[in-house]
Amino acid sequence: MSGRDAPAEEPRSRVPIARWAADLAMGGRFAVTGGRESWARTIMTAVGVGLGVALLLLASSVPTMYQQRHERGDARSAFSFGVGVKPGPDTLRVTNGGTTYRDQDIGGILMAPDGKGTAPRPPGIDRVPAAGEMWVSPALKDLLASDEGKLLRDRFPYRTIGVIGDSGLAGPAELTYYAGISQKAFGHVDSGYHIDHWGADDKGKGEPLDPALLLLIIVGCVVLLLPVLIFIATAARFGGERRDRRLAALRLVGADIHMTRRIAAGESLFGALFGLAVGGGLFLLGRELVSGVDVWGISFFASDIVPSAPLALVIAAAVPASAVMVTLIALRGIAIEPLGVVRNAKPKRRRLWWRLLLPLLGMAMLLPLAGGFGAGSAGGDMKAYQAAAGAVLVLVGVTALLPWVVEAVVERFGGRGSVPWQLATRRLQLSSGTASRAVSGITVAVAGALALQMLFASVQADNTESTGQDPNRAQLMANVPVANGAEARDAFARYRATKGVRDLLGVTDDYVSDVRPSKEDPSSVPEEALTVADCPSLREVIRLTSCENGDVFLVDSHSYYGEGEGFAKPGAQVNLAYDDGGAPDLREKKLWTIPRSATQVKPRQDPTGGTRTGIFATPAAFDVADLPDPQAVAMIRLDQKVPDATEYVRNTSAALSPAMDVMRLSSTSQSDEFSAIRKALFIGATATLLLIGASMIVTTLEQLRERKRLLSVLVAFGTRRTTLSWSVLWQTAVPVVLGLALSIVGGLALGVMLLKMVGQPLAVDWSGLGTMTGIGGGVILLVTLVSLPPLWRMMRPEGLRTE
Repeated sequence: MSGRDAPAEEPRSRVPIARWAADLAMGGRFAVTGGRESWARTIMTAVGVGLGVALLLLASSVPTMYQQRHERGDARSAFSFGVGVKPGPDTLRVTNGGTTYRDQDIGGILMAPDGKGTAPRPPGIDRVPAAGEMWVSPALKDLLASDEGKLLRDRFPYRTIGVIGDSGLAGPAELTYYAGISQKAFGHVDSGYHIDHWGADDKGKGEPLDPALLLLIIVGCVVLLLPVLIFIATAARFGGERRDRRLAALRLVGADIHMTRRIAAGESLFGALFGLAVGGGLFLLGRELVSGVDVWGISFFASDIVPSAPLALVIAAAVPASAVMVTLIALRGIAIEPLGVVRNAKPKRRRLWWRLLLPLLGMAMLLPLAGGFGAGSAGGDMKAYQAAAGAVLVLVGVTALLPWVVEAVVERFGGRGSVPWQLATRRLQLSSGTASRAVSGITVAVAGALALQMLFASVQADNTESTGQDPNRAQLMANVPVANGAEARDAFARYRATKGVRDLLGVTDDYVSDVRPSKEDPSSVPEEALTVADCPSLREVIRLTSCENGDVFLVDSHSYYGEGEGFAKPGAQVNLAYDDGGAPDLREKKLWTIPRSATQVKPRQDPTGGTRTGIFATPAAFDVADLPDPQAVAMIRLDQKVPDATEYVRNTSAALSPAMDVMRLSSTSQSDEFSAIRKALFIGATATLLLIGASMIVTTLEQLRERKRLLSVLVAFGTRRTTLSWSVLWQTAVPVVLGLALSIVGGLALGVMLLKMVGQPLAVDWSGLGTMTGIGGGVILLVTLVSLPPLWRMMRPEGLRTE
């Protein structure tokens, strides 16, 4: 029987809701009362739908997850953009005590009560720690107690008195602490910030997100969620061949075509509802497993992972509805008669026009945005959503083209080749749609990932800027708070004695003033910087041809910046005296005469990217002890052969000042927004790839179960297991290869359009292209290996049994 020979359908009349409900309920009963085969089909559908539902529920929880993190972060915040309060009996003096350990950020706040009143305590702890005490997060407590944290323990000279509660943590895997220090210790901290309560006072909305970053977020969500939706639609069609044969039996006992379709929809509906329950269970199990897992410094409590109520309702309604719609649409192309179904005859060729229309419409939506999607462009949000809609159409169109491409290619395969190849190609010729649906998730994921990587590289370039730092000249930099020059000398000596330090560039600077007020403004006194360092360190900040201890050099800031001449000249006197307010003191002058041998030189960028001007003196020419309020800067060169050299330097810094951290010099820096988006997309991509691998395995196992009897017959006729194993490999490989080729074309086209939108030149991420192609090949091998054990079990003679 062919599609043309099938009799015309009966005239369709309005079906009451009660009839629909009864037929759907009958289909649900068939899903659970049809014996082991029905239960196997229902379970496979439920597992497939459940995997997708679990990931959708996780995705719908993302807004709540980040909101909970931010609320806890705001509640424990001690620093606002405004000035602190005046110290009083109930205030608390605080400063940032964060540090880094082996690329792990450790947050911390140091505090000391200003009076004997009740100082505000941070969230998550019972009382403010006294001097020498600290509260630690559970993750930091475990790290300090482990062998890995042995070196870190030297950085915390405090006694642990308790563990911070959940209300004081951004996430369960966060490394943070609260420590108490004395008011005297704050003299080595250089902080005078006081608070009378915890919590951010400036919770206003920040600047709007750059349109390019918004586009990156929306396209990333599209790329990550489309494979999930496609897999749910594919899972709803599991067991299609056996279901159609059972529907033919229903036609034999008097059911009309529309009733059989409603019954089939009822089976799919039950599987989808069962899948919702399975997905809910997987979600609850998954959030317990995800809780505490740290990915790039981000972790969540299980209580944070709660789906948004509106999104959860949409998922609960859309999944069963889509299962019914997919089933009804799939059955419209099949004539189910009492003696058989059209599926057993040669199917009609798929139409191409509407499959091409989808990506063309998507490109038409993206084309007007070319060159007009930069930062500051009008209608940025609307343009981002228009771009997202266009990307959806392009990716869905690429997926819709895959069945046509697979059918067009496999029908040209002749009867040549090895036996496994012939078995595989013949199976694909008979049911290419099933194979296409199995790899559609990979197709859309790879196409979207390629476009996303091209856009990602462009946005990364826009959000990455040069710092001017030179990590080849020095790897670390520390601003050391010192009270006098003697402390600066001691700090530099301790750094030089630290394990792993190869060389130290130490400079101590302060300001000196003219001995008389400015002629232009008598109320002000001109000032210049005075920097004291040895000759090797001076060579890193000024350009020298020769240098000996006792020399003095001058870089006229006024001439350097094109503003005339300054007062610092050979033979001139400068004033070292400053009052308590930090202003030059002309009444009690402390004079120093610049040697007449001082020479004019030009400045040089130091390893941190800064440029210095003023007076530069060697230690023999000027005693740093005479500086009234010096600042010490240590630029450190490490011995790369010493493991954990950076950590030894950080331990020395913590001993010098409890709130001092060490900055690692880097030639580039990225915006915080871009870094956060990159982390979120990485987490989402990992979850999506896991789903794609699981979906391929579930789909392949379902196909093998459908062909259990056929496999047993082939084995009974003498077909070797290796032959059938290779045929499974080819059946998986051919659609995947065609899908990868199609996704590469579609992904590159979409990526080019996205780059034109943000005004960036065309650049193909060849490494990303190779990575995604390799992932596709790895999926082929993974699915084949996992399917071999059930394949061998299905080849047993028991598979010939039937009822």
